[in-house]
Amino acid sequence: MAKVCLCLTGKTIERDLEILRKYRKYTDIAELRVDCLLHEERFSIRRFPELADIPVILTIRRRADGGNFEMGESSRIALLSRALAFAEVDVRHNFAYVDLEEDLELSGLEEAARAFGTKIIRSFHGFDGPCARLLDRVRAMYRVGDEIVKAAVKADDLDDVTQLFKVSREMEGMEKILLCIGDNAICTRILAKKLGSHLCYTSVKGEADFPPAAPGHLDPVELAELYRFHSITKNVNIYGILGFPLTATSSPLFFNGVFGRENKDAVYIPFPSRTTHQFFNLADEIGLLGASVTVPHKESVLAHLSSMPDQVKSVGACNTIVRTENGWGGYNTDAGGFSGSLLEFTGCKDFKGKRVTIVGAGGAARAVASEIHRLKGKALILNRDKLRAEQLADIYNFEYDDLGTDGVKQIRKFSDIIVQTTSLGMDPDFGGDPLRGYQFTGKEVVMDIIYKPECTAMLERASAAGCRVLNGADMLLRQAKLQYQHFFGRKYPFE
Repeated sequence: MAKVCLCLTGKTIERDLEILRKYRKYTDIAELRVDCLLHEERFSIRRFPELADIPVILTIRRRADGGNFEMGESSRIALLSRALAFAEVDVRHNFAYVDLEEDLELSGLEEAARAFGTKIIRSFHGFDGPCARLLDRVRAMYRVGDEIVKAAVKADDLDDVTQLFKVSREMEGMEKILLCIGDNAICTRILAKKLGSHLCYTSVKGEADFPPAAPGHLDPVELAELYRFHSITKNVNIYGILGFPLTATSSPLFFNGVFGRENKDAVYIPFPSRTTHQFFNLADEIGLLGASVTVPHKESVLAHLSSMPDQVKSVGACNTIVRTENGWGGYNTDAGGFSGSLLEFTGCKDFKGKRVTIVGAGGAARAVASEIHRLKGKALILNRDKLRAEQLADIYNFEYDDLGTDGVKQIRKFSDIIVQTTSLGMDPDFGGDPLRGYQFTGKEVVMDIIYKPECTAMLERASAAGCRVLNGADMLLRQAKLQYQHFFGRKYPFE
């Protein structure tokens, strides 16, 4: 079973021990990154395993391999020797593992380490991108039967992640650590058990003096509590969300919380991808069962669907996909989530007699426009690209324009309700405001489907003018409950 390894990157041993004590309940193994310690601290590393009272990996990483050690190989070997010397009969006082790169030949040291129970991790770090013949390289690294082979390769995109999962299948039964480096590949860490990895590396967040050991590390609390790492198995049912860049999504919090409440062997993971075809290649490789779809893929995902209801065809956007016997089925829960939220907020039964401005012309705007039309409202579509606004408006015989001065002036005729559907203003772009040129009167009902931050710059201006304002949190919850229904074929079970 894969273990959680906390990488200790502090400048002093005492600080490393302080962080380890703080996160001990989430941690199975610690990695002492000696290369991050101050020079004078490195002379005291021998006693660290005893002080830590947890299995410890000894690592002195060179800059070429993503570390901080600059003093040359002879100094590094001397430090490794010092840390492994004077081994004790009680193996708990020795380093449990030592990480040695594939090009480091230290047969005497290695045999001495093995004699006192220290396992060798033979590692390769590909920061320049994935190795074209990764499987051959990993197999060539495997020298002695009790070694653990580690391959950490940079993932430029999801195709690289897919390749790593394919390599893992060819290494079935071999003790290994496989992972991709990068924020677009956190699935290789969450799914360490599926990869057959011996452990998953983590780094703490929110500690200014503790830099992450590598790009893409999750916080140990996040891994344990949000993704339920210790509860899921190698055969876990996998769900997720497709989008890019996916910097502000609460869907994993919702679905993983539900899975935990139901005691399900299931996990919901972000899959940031610039393209849909790379995502579907990975989905087939790992057996993904269903996913949410967000910007910018709600329209392009349609090309990958084998079936979809008439509602998706008419909206022209899909935010939910489910694996079926005949391929991928697609649904749109944005529409129902939007109308349910806004109708309850306004106390209306429909939008009859309402004149609405819709900002944006993407997948979310398509869902909003379809519901405004279905519920008998009239609308103005405003978008930076006027042609896209026209194409959406023509479906429902709505008005349209761009977001220039003339377009913003038209809002006065469609100001009962204003709905902002673009990503402008979303975390981390807190200052974004697509209607900066419009002065709210205080009579408008203003909805921004963004939920992070809770109050966007546009909603702040509207609220200050006296408008009733609504963010996208309630819409998110409503559409997620509908997604649950599509994923599992039953209604959302909790109040």
